[in-house]
Order: sequence, then structure tokens, then C-alpha cells
Amino acid sequence: MNTCGDKKGLVLVAVLWLMVVLMAMVATLGRDSRLDTKVSLLRMEELRCKWACRAGIETAIGVLNEDTRESDSLIDYWSDNDEYFNDITLEKCSFTVTVVDEAGKLNINTATKEQLLALEYMTEEIADAIIDWRDKDDTPSSAGAEAGYYENLQFGYMTRNGPFRTIRELLLVKDVTEDLFFAEDTNFNGQLDYNERDGDASAPLDDQDGELDLGWIAHLTCYSYDNNTDASGNARVNINGADEDQLVRSLNIKRSQAKWIAEERPENGYQSIGDLINSNSPKQPKPSSGGSSDEAEPLDMQTFSQIADRIAISGEEKIPGKVNINTASEYVLAALLGGDDTADSIAQDIVAYRETLLYGMESIAELLQLESISIDDFKRIANYITTRSNVFTIRCVATADRGDTDGLTLQTEAVVDRTSSPCEVLYWYQGATLR
Repeated sequence: MNTCGDKKGLVLVAVLWLMVVLMAMVATLGRDSRLDTKVSLLRMEELRCKWACRAGIETAIGVLNEDTRESDSLIDYWSDNDEYFNDITLEKCSFTVTVVDEAGKLNINTATKEQLLALEYMTEEIADAIIDWRDKDDTPSSAGAEAGYYENLQFGYMTRNGPFRTIRELLLVKDVTEDLFFAEDTNFNGQLDYNERDGDASAPLDDQDGELDLGWIAHLTCYSYDNNTDASGNARVNINGADEDQLVRSLNIKRSQAKWIAEERPENGYQSIGDLINSNSPKQPKPSSGGSSDEAEPLDMQTFSQIADRIAISGEEKIPGKVNINTASEYVLAALLGGDDTADSIAQDIVAYRETLLYGMESIAELLQLESISIDDFKRIANYITTRSNVFTIRCVATADRGDTDGLTLQTEAVVDRTSSPCEVLYWYQGATLR
């Protein structure tokens, strides 16, 4: 028997198996090493993008803080600033910033049912459900829903019965879907991307009409408010509480006009500063005749325009829900006015008029210069409009640079109130996507 040969054969087989095992171990270690390297690269890219987004947010906050506060419009640096906001390069990273004025939207905490129904795809059921969500009682509107509906869902939850705290809270309201809320522009870049025009091949579902449909998130807010101050930062005069002396001293108007404001004040107070004028109001003030100042003199249109930004119907410090007529879209302005054909026409005129101005409208009374806006129209919306803004949404997209290709992309969204020092962050969201 060739025992020696058999032993050699067994040794050879063992060596071969050992080599196979070692090769498998090397391949496994190599694969794990490559995976670890890739994970490490992604983590480094994510870290770079995170701080690039932070840099973009802070850059936008700096621009907002430096912005003048007399009025806010879409030609301000926070809105139109390619130098500091577009494709800004950092070390192996770049970022792009977009700033959106929350006062350019309709506020769901103060909007009327008529204004909500002016939104595309809005139904009476959803409008009533929104109002039921934000009101303090548990009595449902005719087509709305209160606590009983939400608590009896498969995964029940409580209704707010108070103001919306974030705009995405709207997704909790009965019948509000992501398609209505986000529509096609799910990444908020204002461009029709490939996945937003391919039908149902990939999310989101779109109509392939070649036009970008914006969801309600582009037109609705819950953050907007106006400080009850004039362009100089001084507290406005409450025409429902001020006496003649205060009106004369604070507004620099004639005593006869102050007397008329006090005498014409209804028992329940003025409901709008527009109540100081009507279709019969004189265009110009009466020339001084040297006669008695005890005779009340109706306020004229010229004087009203001069004092409109300095008066209010209440003494509260902050007034929620104001829409900035300098930054609101034509769509939002039309909804604010009720959404009919007349509202569409007026909204077009407002946009056309403000585009002729260098700094935007500085007082809401400037709307009265448009022939399409009647005094009644002005009175109807005066309590809902402003020319200044305080809360802004800042979106920053940062992309890592891999040389020949783009790496990881990170998007950060922050809602900031610039009236605080430093800015108060009301909302913060950050998420990563791979290209």
C-alpha cells in the first residue's frame, strides 16, 4: 500500500481547502473594507453637508437681520440674492439657499371659510374641518369634524382645538392628503424635475402636463403675524381707545378731524381702519378757514393715506395672520379677496402695480390708488394685510463634491422669526437623499 502517497494527497487537499477559506476571508474582508470606506465617505459627506446647510441658514439669517424693516418686497436681498445664496462653494461641498416669506401666504389660523374655499381643490368639508381643528369647542361645523371623528380612527389622535403650530399639522385634518398638501413640487425647488413629470412611474403622482403644480404648502402658513407698529417701529394709535388729544398729538391731524373720528366711533368700535372712509370722503382736506375747531370734519382720503400705517383698531402687540401685499402671489391675493373673477382681476392689478415700485408698497392705503379696488374691497381685507414681514422659511440644499460626480445631498428647512435677537427658530427639519 502506498501510505505515503495517500498522506501527501490528503495534505494537498487540506492546503487547497485552506487556500479557499483564506481567499473567501480575504474577499469578505475586502468587501467589508469597501463597505466601511463607503459608509465612512457618506458619513463625512453628510457631516460636510450638515454644516454647509447650517452655513446657508446662518447666511440667510444674517441677510434678514440686515434688511430694512420699513417694508418687505420680493426685490429685497433676502428674496433676490444670487451672490450669497446660489451655488456657494465650501470645502468639497456647495449649497443653495431659498428664503420664503411666510407673510406672503394665507394663514390657516385666521383665514375665513370664504378665503379657504378660494384655494384650488378645497372642499367645503375640508374648509369646515380646518376651522373645527383650530377652534376651541368640540361642536363640529355642518360639514366638519371634531374630536369624535379623530379619536375613532384606526389609529386615533386628539384634535388641536387651538391654532395650528406647524403647517404640516394640516396633514392631520380630515380629508387632507399629501397630494393636496405637496402636489408635484415635493422638494420645494420651484422646478419641474423628472420625477415630477413622469406620471405614476415614480413619486409624486403627477399629471404630466408639463407645468409644475404647487400644493397648499406653497400658499398656506400658520406663522405669519404683524407687529402693531408703524414703519418707524412706533406703536400704532388705537382709534378705538384714543381721545381727541391723543389723536391730534400722535397723528398730527387737525382737531376737527380728531373730533370726527371720536364722534363717529361706533359703540362696538371701528371694525377696520377702512371704516374711517367711505365713497363720499373728500379727496383733499378742507383749507383752513380760521373758524372754530369745534366743528367735526370728516377724514379725507389724503389724510387717511398719510396716517393709515400709524393707526390700528386694537392695542394688541401682535396681530396674527397678516398677508404681505408686496410678497403674496397672485393666487394668494385672489384667495384673500374671495377667489371670484373680480378677485382674480384685482390680484393681477396689485401684482402689476407693485412691480412698478422701487421698494414695494409702504402702506396698505396705497391699494386705494388702484381703480379696480373699491373702498368696500379695501375695508373687507384691511384687517388681513400688511406691507412688512417677520417670519421666513429658509430652505438650504447642500451637495457634496466627489470630483467628477455629485455626492450626497442634504436638505434643511428652518422657519425663523427675525424680530427676536438672535432669531428664534420656530421649526427645523433636516433629511438626506442620495443622487
